Amino acid sequence: MTTELQAEVRDPRGRAGSRALRRNGKVPAVVYGGGKAPQAIALDHNSLLREMSQAAFYTSILTVKIGSEKQSVVVKEVQRHPARPQIVHLDFQRIVEDQPITLNVPIHFVGEDVAKGVKEQGGVIEHLATDLEITCLPRHLPEFIEVDVSQLELNQIVHLSDLKLPEGVKLVALEHHQDLPVVTITPPRREEAEVAEGGAEAGSTGEAS
Repeated sequence: MTTELQAEVRDPRGRAGSRALRRNGKVPAVVYGGGKAPQAIALDHNSLLREMSQAAFYTSILTVKIGSEKQSVVVKEVQRHPARPQIVHLDFQRIVEDQPITLNVPIHFVGEDVAKGVKEQGGVIEHLATDLEITCLPRHLPEFIEVDVSQLELNQIVHLSDLKLPEGVKLVALEHHQDLPVVTITPPRREEAEVAEGGAEAGSTGEAS
């Protein structure tokens, strides 16, 4: 995904200035890191909202263009209005090609419809994590991490150490010796089992009559 965001320099001082920007359809933001001073910018709200409707916006390297200057960045924080579909503020981190970045990327689970623990053993898939904090060089940044659960059996758990990671990607939790669970297949809850048994009994009664 290649996204270029048009931006303009703004006065970083005071909340009044930020409120005025928002009234005029702009979103205040800041770009920091990369060995340079933070830079206060503003972006068009509607254009930004369209770009943010794509999930990859949050896990891709973006380009912020200010006049003739372009900067490569990733999204680090998004502040949203609690009641309206409005972006209040954004934080971008500059990307330096030879410096690792840390970012949360989503998990894409595959094979759920054919998982052994579901199809053969009647279990229920339970996601214990929906994203992962990774660290890597910018050129290795993945849009997501794929987790295949097709061979997962009832009561088995996939941990971070079980995952196959793309080249150059490390999991922050494992770097801190935290081998956290990601997904498991659990037995159905009692009420679900009772409903299933009740339906089977009703079917048997119907056939007998």
